[in-house]
Amino acid sequence: MGNFSRVATSVEKITRLNLIRINYCRTFYMLLSIMDATRPFQDYLRKFANITEEEFTKCLLPVIKVRRFGKKEFMIRQGEVENYFNFIIKGLIRKYYKKGSQEINTQISMEGHIILSQESFHSRTASEYFIETIEPSSVISIHFDDLEKVYAQSKKMEHLGRLVVTHTMVLKDRWQMQMVKMTPRERFLNFVMKNPELLQRVPQKHLASYLNIKPETFSRFKHLLRNNSNNSKNAA
Repeated sequence: MGNFSRVATSVEKITRLNLIRINYCRTFYMLLSIMDATRPFQDYLRKFANITEEEFTKCLLPVIKVRRFGKKEFMIRQGEVENYFNFIIKGLIRKYYKKGSQEINTQISMEGHIILSQESFHSRTASEYFIETIEPSSVISIHFDDLEKVYAQSKKMEHLGRLVVTHTMVLKDRWQMQMVKMTPRERFLNFVMKNPELLQRVPQKHLASYLNIKPETFSRFKHLLRNNSNNSKNAA
């Protein structure tokens, strides 16, 4: 009976050790997966400040959440409070508001860009916007409360956050100026030149709304662009 008890105890210890090893391996590979997923986000942040791997791992990695959404899934609806700062690592997402029956797109972003309802996020008030995926999408998200804690703990991270917010405001201001100064044709050509990939990925109705171009005018521009491209190929 004593020998049987000792064997049973040994088997139990071995089982526990194996479970510990399995859980350690799972945690290790999960951490590697998260680190790999956050690499584009790290590269993005380093455009604004020289943060080390150690600083990122210590300050930001613990508060990062990778969220995944299906096609045409809402990240936030009008009337809700925006709780997350989001960086797109995969997919295509739009931000819009409703004017009667119309959906007015104010942002269409793909991998490597920030998207959130900014006023709602910073003021903690209800969002005026809907944010919806166009394609299945994955984003790196940081909750408002977690970001505030990071800022309180690190002046460098607070400064980095201010630089990122300033950058997004400058881009928004620049875009609004283009909408005022450029003709519809100029807006279309400028967008296509800078974002040729989006012309294929984004439904035409969304792009027309985003560029503030009538759908029929957008179709005409697109047709002319295709003809010019074909003529160039034939001439070559």
